[in-house]
Amino acid sequence: MTGSEVREKFLQYFEKKRHVRVESSSLIPKQDPTLLFTNAGMVQFKGVFLGEEARRYKRATTSQKCLRAGGKHNDLENVGKTTRHHTFFEMLGNFSFGDYFKKEAIEMGWEFLTKELSLSVEKLWVTVFREDDEAHTIWRDAIGIPADRIVGLGEKDNFWSMGDTGPCGPCSEIIIDQGAEVGCRRDTCSIECGCDRFLELWNLVFMQFDRDQKGTLTPLPKPSIDTGMGLERISAVVQGLKSNYETDLFLPIIHEVGEMSQKRFGSDESDDTSVRVIADHSRAITFLINDGILPGNEGRGYVLRRILRRASYHGKRLGLHDPFLYRTCNLVVDMMQEAYPDLKRNRNYLLSVVKSEEERFSDTLDSGLKILHEEKERLKAVNLKVIPGDVIFKLYDTHGVTFDFISDIVQAEGLALDEVGFHQAMEEQRQRSRQFWKGSGEEQVNEVYKNLVNSGMKTSFVGYTTLTSTSPVLALIRDGRMVEKAQAGDTVEIVTEKTPFYGESGGQAGDNGVIESTSCTVEIEGAMKPVPDLVIHKGRLIRGELKAGDVVTLKVEDKKRKATALNHTATHLLQYALRKVLGDHVHQAGSFVSPERLRFDFNHFSPMTERELDRVEELINEKIRENIPVDIFDEIPIKKAQNLGATALFGEKYGEKVRVVKVGDYSLELCGGTHTHMTGDIGLMKIVTEGGVAAGVRRIEALTGHEAFTFVREKEKKLAEIAQRIKASPSDIVQKVTKILNEQKELQKEISALKGKLFTRQSGDILEGIRDIGGVKVLAKKVEVADPKGLRDFADRLKEKIGSGIILLAGVSEGKVLLLVRITDDLLPRFHAGRIISEMAKVVGGSGGGRPDMAQAGGKTVEKLEEALKTGIRVIEGKA
Repeated sequence: MTGSEVREKFLQYFEKKRHVRVESSSLIPKQDPTLLFTNAGMVQFKGVFLGEEARRYKRATTSQKCLRAGGKHNDLENVGKTTRHHTFFEMLGNFSFGDYFKKEAIEMGWEFLTKELSLSVEKLWVTVFREDDEAHTIWRDAIGIPADRIVGLGEKDNFWSMGDTGPCGPCSEIIIDQGAEVGCRRDTCSIECGCDRFLELWNLVFMQFDRDQKGTLTPLPKPSIDTGMGLERISAVVQGLKSNYETDLFLPIIHEVGEMSQKRFGSDESDDTSVRVIADHSRAITFLINDGILPGNEGRGYVLRRILRRASYHGKRLGLHDPFLYRTCNLVVDMMQEAYPDLKRNRNYLLSVVKSEEERFSDTLDSGLKILHEEKERLKAVNLKVIPGDVIFKLYDTHGVTFDFISDIVQAEGLALDEVGFHQAMEEQRQRSRQFWKGSGEEQVNEVYKNLVNSGMKTSFVGYTTLTSTSPVLALIRDGRMVEKAQAGDTVEIVTEKTPFYGESGGQAGDNGVIESTSCTVEIEGAMKPVPDLVIHKGRLIRGELKAGDVVTLKVEDKKRKATALNHTATHLLQYALRKVLGDHVHQAGSFVSPERLRFDFNHFSPMTERELDRVEELINEKIRENIPVDIFDEIPIKKAQNLGATALFGEKYGEKVRVVKVGDYSLELCGGTHTHMTGDIGLMKIVTEGGVAAGVRRIEALTGHEAFTFVREKEKKLAEIAQRIKASPSDIVQKVTKILNEQKELQKEISALKGKLFTRQSGDILEGIRDIGGVKVLAKKVEVADPKGLRDFADRLKEKIGSGIILLAGVSEGKVLLLVRITDDLLPRFHAGRIISEMAKVVGGSGGGRPDMAQAGGKTVEKLEEALKTGIRVIEGKA
């Protein structure tokens, strides 16, 4: 049975047991700032378990994409060294939301393993929480497992919590005994041994308690079930293999690596480790990029870059020096596209990202190896034997040179590595990374909103068809607490039974407007939708008193809503135009539309040219002038919409029924936002900026309608003002400015020629001050310069004159000291400019640094300038 067949058999089995098959969610968790990546099957259902959202079903089954390579769950460094650790994996799971509980979960789990997969009953063991007598009894009496194969363990192993507080409960693990010849092979080996003999297959979590801040456990009114079983692991067991990497889920990649490297898997353990790393990481890279993550220096992008570079490094260990990962990732697409069709659609895009990053890493690695060489030479010069931890970390973090790689290089030369310092720097980086990504997801739902949802409160949105409606007030919130009434001057949040106000979501700003009655007026500054089906109106009571239960009239500000609609429809046209001009690899990576402007982030590797921007703008305005109808289809089954080719927006979560927005034959997108009726309503679309926001992600900001008209008019005014100032007509501006710039260049040439003559005169006198220190020519002088650049230029010219030596220069600019040290290449690494300047800067109350051959510094104490030069000479004398 192949891995794909195991996956399908699992999902079909639970469908027969009245579970709804739910698609895997993205590797980027939604509404959970505590997670860097989706790392378990229950993540997409967290809101359901917490009572924050409701689904139309009470039973679900999934094969969930997961990644454990960052944050609390991080298997990255173990990958390749064992036969079962992975960064990316699929977790098979079945879930009950207040429906069935322990007995049914245990019975179905046992039936699937023993009947559907035909695993040997005699080889299966189970663990239970030692205080969970109910689960123990079910396994023994209902299933018939001998008591000596039911092992009770403590809270650490068999009690699961979602967090410090909230839903939690005991769990039960189904384990297979792979035989005495597997693992540690000790006579004392037991189910609690950490070796591979007793292998966990399936974890059944019984969520039956709610833990409060004091640690008190209260039984949940509707206990739930959350289970997880790794596809890779169960496939290995079903296929009779002791290593996940020998299954059909990995073997084609391993064979591809073997062909490219001419290394036979299984013949050398060191090579096998590298092959396993490449096989695992190729899958992780493919799925991370497919889910919208791009290599970067922070957060999720940093993790992807580490995975990609780690795989590339292991390729170099196998002799693969040219880019190769794009080939293994292409194979991953071939293998997984049936289960994940979006891989096929995004193939060209993700392969181009991989190849581009591989090429970039090769350049970075070369510069890293150069730094390592310089550091080795420096250590040898001062008779030291240990490379500092901070240097190792910089090579690893910035240049992708791994610890193992550095160790291989320096061991042959009798040098050691400061491993403790390196790991300390790594931990500091992890702390910085955690600070960066914590909160990078959406904010967690406020406790008050959770209580409203749990009480069954919902808001019906009627704003697609009207901007005014009447509704009773369901709840009032002030300062994070429910209140019965609010008075003039209060800032308040209002929940109504129905509303025309669009709550901020899907990249569209919330509406502004007024909520009023005969007894009050509330100015609404914004509306938000913290959870599905609940709209919160945030505003200030400017008149009267408002109470829960009052009937009010809700009025959306018409002008701003219409302006937002223009920007939203224009955003859809923008995505169409970008794909037309730049290619099908363009995918939305984020967006925001408001009444004032639109912002659109998309995947692309280079800045757009002026011609490309012009063409995009032309295409959009062409469609605006064609006045194309904007058709909206409500409540379409999501499968039907996807089959029609509708584009899903980045990071958005969709239900079983979706809303589709169609603009002629040019755009078809799943979208819950508000739109104009005809493209002609937009009037004009004008791109105002295009730039990079992350590695491989570009951002366009644009204006439409009145805002676009105002922007163009202001530009025309500025153009007229420039024409007036340079005494030219608007049509002659370019010609006149070109003439002025050419005249300026000629003047600059004259200035440079005069500076050259002045330098020749000065340098003759200065070079007479050269002294010999231990056979090294040293020139230390105070000079007159205007700025740091002038000091650098002067030093470069002196370097040409001196041939071989060290130049120390000092000057004063705008009341501050300028210092510079320049060393000719033949004296490296014997002398280091950065270390010399560091000592000089201390004298004048400053700081600075730089490269081994050139360093600059500044200071405040002008009267100690000569002393700083003398200090530099003393440092050189100590090294000469």
